[in-house]
Amino acid sequence: MTDDRTPVDGPDDVDRPDDDSADAGTARRPRSTDPLELGFTPRKPVPWLAPLLLISTGLRTLLAMLFGAYLDKRELQNAFGDGIFHQVGPDGGLWLDYVADLGDGFNATYSVAYLLAQPELEIDGHRLPRARTLVMGGDQVYPSASYAAYEDRCKGPYQAALPVTPPERPTLFAVPGNHDWYDGLTAFLRLFVRSRDRHFGGWGTGQSRSYFAVELPADWWLLGLDDQSGSYLDDPQLTYFDAVARKLGPQSQVIIAVPAPTWVKAVDHPTAYDSIDYFVRTIVAPTGARVRLLISGDLHHYARYAGPDRQLITCGSGGAYLYPTHHLPERIEVPPRDTLARRASRTRAYDLVARYPDRARSRRYGWEVFGRLPLRNPGFCTLLGTLHTLLMLAMAGVTANRASGAEQRLFSVPLVAMLVVTMLGAAVFAKPPSAGGKRHVRHWLLGVGHGLAHVALAAAGTWAWLSLPFYHWSWPLSVAAAAVVYGPVIGFLAAELVAAYLLVAGAFGVNLNELFAGQGIEDSKAFLRMRIDPDGTLTIYPIAVDRVARDWRINPDASPSASWLAPQTALTPHLAEPPITLHP
Repeated sequence: MTDDRTPVDGPDDVDRPDDDSADAGTARRPRSTDPLELGFTPRKPVPWLAPLLLISTGLRTLLAMLFGAYLDKRELQNAFGDGIFHQVGPDGGLWLDYVADLGDGFNATYSVAYLLAQPELEIDGHRLPRARTLVMGGDQVYPSASYAAYEDRCKGPYQAALPVTPPERPTLFAVPGNHDWYDGLTAFLRLFVRSRDRHFGGWGTGQSRSYFAVELPADWWLLGLDDQSGSYLDDPQLTYFDAVARKLGPQSQVIIAVPAPTWVKAVDHPTAYDSIDYFVRTIVAPTGARVRLLISGDLHHYARYAGPDRQLITCGSGGAYLYPTHHLPERIEVPPRDTLARRASRTRAYDLVARYPDRARSRRYGWEVFGRLPLRNPGFCTLLGTLHTLLMLAMAGVTANRASGAEQRLFSVPLVAMLVVTMLGAAVFAKPPSAGGKRHVRHWLLGVGHGLAHVALAAAGTWAWLSLPFYHWSWPLSVAAAAVVYGPVIGFLAAELVAAYLLVAGAFGVNLNELFAGQGIEDSKAFLRMRIDPDGTLTIYPIAVDRVARDWRINPDASPSASWLAPQTALTPHLAEPPITLHP
């Protein structure tokens, strides 16, 4: 039997030592939760509406759009190994895990990692042993790829969950997402592809490029694609999978892991699915093999669409903030009929048969924005308070000069500038530059309405401020009072106005991401555990956790493979839906 971490063919096997001397398990077990003991710093969830983060993310997105093609390292990977890997369990079958969008706040990321690492889970009457293969489906780190971010938000928590390689020697494969691409894939390649010790905690890293092919039991195949956020598949990648396709036949069944659920995104952006369709149509279909499962992360929830030929599953709930499910279309057509691709595959209908969290819970999460947004984003409230204070001072200055009969033009300039900033900011917020697709009328109407609402709030705030004694103090004192008294109050009110806007806009399918990103919801996490039987039956268990752990203690179990930290309150996973069975 071929070892789990050894490629079936290709020269890369010399880079995969079986010696455990490089294993992370040789590290001393920590005696406390201090970062110096853990070897990494547990991070809080990313505050997605923090002003500096908004600016830096916008700049990274802009640079990726302008220079992404020049930073594309996929062409260079032709010099890397090109092995095809083999994964099989001792009984001729295989347990396989899938997790995506995981490198965010410690509590959520480690809660999922902890469950993945346990020797066995008993869930709703099913005994599910730890998987021998783990697939990370993209966005292994947030907000952007860097050595420190990967160590603190991804590798550190997973090493704490499984510090030593267990006897079954599980193997890890990873698909890069858009956040992994923000540095041109540099950190991703060093961590998952070119790492010298070839270990990621207790998991051995198995791949030789940013994409991979794994032969599974009973002629199942797992293909992981790197399409760099929907761009063309590069020539070395197509050449690699051309070689893989020579091993496929009419009896082969294929699982394709992709960075984003373009089958859902194609509803608004008809060309989104073109890259995957091209791959299936030109690489897989000519062999007679059947694609039974398309799987992705990117949208931070669990959703399954079922069709006549395959299952389409989104499971991006490995640690990042929750994304809503109540807006999902009940039926989609894949590929979409209005795609511009001239040789697209035949369009088929797929129905939404399961989602987690359910529609009602997702809607309730949306309404909780009023409490969570100010609490999660104090920097955003400060920014709004500053802008509104400046807008109030400009309005108050114009009002005062009008009352005294002074010349208006000079004093109107700050007011006009602040009004322009307010309206422009509201319009851009309705359709951020990082969002794909075209602007529709609803974006403009909601953006302008949002801007006018802030102007109205500023006018009301100015009227209230003029009626208070602070305004009549001398110039330095009145401005200081505005900053200390008016700023915090108007900042909170403006944040609640933004929350109200996001809730209304979300009903029209606008700013849904911001509605939930601003809340940073850590709960409602999920991952997949799959079983391939020797006879070729695939069973998918979607495992959900309603509430992640928030308090941790040093695990009293001192065995080398035991997780370093254990939850103070036990995690209670359950199935998001009954197991899905795909027969050969």
